[in-house]
Parts: sequence; structure tokens; C-alpha cells
Amino acid sequence: MTATGLHHVTAISGPARRNLDFYTRVLGLRLVKKTVNFDDPGTYHLYYGDEAGQPGTILTFFPWENVAPGRVGLGETQETALRVPRGSIGYWTHRLVAAGVPHEAPAQILGETVLPFRDPDGLALALVGVTGAEAEPAWTGSDVPAEHAIRGFHGVTLLLCEAAPTAAILTDVLGLTETGREGMLTRFSGTAPLGGHVTLRAVGDFLRGRPGGGSVHHIAFRAADDAAQAAMAERLAAGHGLAVTEQRDRNYFRSVYFREPGGVLFEIATDAPGFAADEPAGSLGETLKLPAFLEPHRREIERVLPKVA
Repeated sequence: MTATGLHHVTAISGPARRNLDFYTRVLGLRLVKKTVNFDDPGTYHLYYGDEAGQPGTILTFFPWENVAPGRVGLGETQETALRVPRGSIGYWTHRLVAAGVPHEAPAQILGETVLPFRDPDGLALALVGVTGAEAEPAWTGSDVPAEHAIRGFHGVTLLLCEAAPTAAILTDVLGLTETGREGMLTRFSGTAPLGGHVTLRAVGDFLRGRPGGGSVHHIAFRAADDAAQAAMAERLAAGHGLAVTEQRDRNYFRSVYFREPGGVLFEIATDAPGFAADEPAGSLGETLKLPAFLEPHRREIERVLPKVA
């Protein structure tokens, strides 16, 4: 059965070095790819995930040194949640305190223990304690003990005026099903264990979001291959009157984009070819990788990019 759920989440951050330090040292994620924004090659595109960079684990950033703060509002991802073993919430609470990371007290939401916190740019994140996550693979290359390590995405929460139009896309096109309700929240789940949940928070009339530091640029959903991606695009057009962009080759996956009815930018990304397409799996993220069309400009690009460890 084809796995359905999130492929990756892409956000905007401030300085690249600070971003790298937080996600690799504090959260213990692996830097699986250091490349550039293919549409703006003077900017890094940093990818973090598990050891192999599996779909459903990849959190990516466009880091801009002097970015203005964003504002979460309608048509935005309100929170990005990461899954940890259920018994690890205490460990992570102490770790966030020790690192001086702004956070809230753990709370029960949709039957799960959730620890909300923010990264240095104010991006809203959460750790969710998941029963059975301890049996999932964990990246062991950081100082976070494997038994407490982040396994990948739990899901995202989208802030919307109304849930129904977005829900129709999630169920009719992207292969998710409704699995829970609580207050203003409606949860939809896919079949993938990592990144399987999308929660809609319908709040009625509210301020629109403003992109900037600490905001999510887009969220990407999984397609097994080009044919599956094309079938989703066809369902969007035939059933919902929505057109996608032309397919864009991102080296590690192939993508199409569209704006769903609530205003959130969605991407559909293929699982293949993966992050070992241009460097060995054992050395992911160690060197700057460029697509072929930018390789002739490597020297200039490296001169412009800020230095990171």
C-alpha cells in the first residue's frame, strides 16, 4: 500500500549557523543535505531529518541572515509537531530548560501528550509522545540518547477560516482520512507512521499570516512516484478546479505545487530518488551540493553564502 502523509515541511529562518546549531545540537537531528534554494542560489537550503532522510522526517529551511519576523495567521501552518517515544517527554522538558528554549508545559491534545516550544526564530514546534515510537529507527549521531531521539514528524496543524474545503483536498486527493475531533480541531491521518497527521484548526475570521522568519513556507505530501503524483494532480483539477505548477526537479524528489482553498501552499513530492542521489548515505550533509545547472557557478555561490560549520 502506498504511504500517505507528509514528505517534508519547509520554513524560513534567520542566520544559517544559528539554525544549524539549534536543529543538530539542541534537537539532535541529522543535517542530511546542505544545498541552496534552487530559485535563489544565494540562500542556503538546509535539510534535517533522520539517518537516511526518509520522507516524513525532513524539516527544511531557507535561512536569511536579516529576515523580518513572520506572523502566523489564516492560511498558515500554525505548528509543526515531531514524534518522540511517549516516555521521553520528561527528558525533553529538562533538555529544553537546560538549553534555554522557550516552551510551554506539556498538555493533553487529542489524547496525546504535547510539549510546545519555539526555535530561535519563533517557529512554533511541538514534541508529541507516541506509544511505540521507541521501536522506530533513531539517529544516533548526536548527544541525544537514542531512546529519546526525535523519530520524524508527527504532523502539522493548519490555521484556517473553515475546515471543510481543505478537508476535501486532504481526503479526496492526498489520501488522508478523518480520525479525530476536539473543539476547533479536526485531525486527518494518512497511512505513513512518520508524518501521518494533519490537524485543521478552524477559527473563523482572523488575521492573515505574513511570511518571514519563524513561519512555514510550505508543506509537502508524499507521492510514491511520478504516476501517483500525476494522478493527484488530475484529481485536483477534475474534482476541485485546482491546477498545479509544472513538475520541478529538486534533485532529491520531483515536485508540483498548488495553493489549497484555505491559502496554505501545498507541494506533492515524489519519494524517489532520495537524499543519497548525489552523495553517499554515510556522509549526507557534509559538503555543499548543487544541481547540475548551478555547478558552473559554484565559486561565486560559495563566496556569497555565509560560513557554517
